[in-house]
Amino acid sequence: MPFVIWRESDGAMLTSDFYYDLPESLIAQAPPKERGTSRMLVLHRDSGEIEHRRIGDILEYISPRDVIVFNNTRVFSARIFGRWSDSPGRVEVLFVEPSSGEPGVWSALCRSSRPMRPGAEIVLADGAMSAVVAGRGADGQVLLEVHANGDFFELLDKFGVPPVPPYIKRGREDARTELDRERYQTVYASKTGAVAAPTAGLHFSDALLKQIGAKGTDIEFVTLHVGPGTFRPVKTERVEDHNMDSERYEIPACTAEAVTRVAGSGGRVFAVGSTTVRTLETCAAENGGKIVPCRGRSSAFIYPPYKFMAVDAMLTNFHLPCSTLIMMVCALAGRENVMRAYREAVRERYMFYSYGDCMLII
Repeated sequence: MPFVIWRESDGAMLTSDFYYDLPESLIAQAPPKERGTSRMLVLHRDSGEIEHRRIGDILEYISPRDVIVFNNTRVFSARIFGRWSDSPGRVEVLFVEPSSGEPGVWSALCRSSRPMRPGAEIVLADGAMSAVVAGRGADGQVLLEVHANGDFFELLDKFGVPPVPPYIKRGREDARTELDRERYQTVYASKTGAVAAPTAGLHFSDALLKQIGAKGTDIEFVTLHVGPGTFRPVKTERVEDHNMDSERYEIPACTAEAVTRVAGSGGRVFAVGSTTVRTLETCAAENGGKIVPCRGRSSAFIYPPYKFMAVDAMLTNFHLPCSTLIMMVCALAGRENVMRAYREAVRERYMFYSYGDCMLII
């Protein structure tokens, strides 16, 4: 069972408490033409004040005493299309993560009109890769024994497609897929393993990162390999009854030292994205409120009320109604503040979700 950072004792909070109306026209289907130009709604969590700015204006809200922490996971082209070895039937495979302790075996999500029977073979990458069904994994996933004539990730980069979320509509031969290869990836991505981008980081260009560094603000990284569970809807009526999928994370020594130093000197910890928040708060929860070098799996579920132990401010995208992500944001800034900010974002025609605009909570 995943651990729950906070469990309500005086009555349940309902999933429906986090619903808002969103016109479909505000769901971004492509990134802005130029990285680093997105709109940024600023929400002051103490006063509830709202400002309408641009991502470049984040420089006005950080200081040399602060640290800004990013998730440096790299999205790989995890979705690939193939066929059964003994029939022309098509198969869609989404590789999720390598199976623990079983070299060459991957957990995957598969779609086919034919059952995923053990021993059945899937031909991928024009025959340069094959996958044999080895059994069933957790949460509807399939275990695949993979055989590749070459480097696994290089073959996926050549024959696979970026695993953009389901609300970004793409056909199999969509011309925007090439755009996704570049833009559904942060400029600082370095640790391969995610099947979804840490989307708050998509707003940062190399130029903006240089400006942050020139200001004297410390830039640090954690790694959390985002899995498909980030898109899994909350189906329980009571928030506390939902279970989070676990994801692999790591905090290096330099990041732990920087966060500890800043917190001790009166600076603030700015977390870029919900995955960075979850990584830092998982570590703090497991280490008496301290950030230490560590690695493991996080299944942390953060929702109101929750006392943050590591994070002071957060940059995040606008999230789906009733999702665990909007619940986390409400835990940091207050549900009434956040829902009011979302209503204003809709009125002001901000773009939502992965390729959309962002919100800075300070």
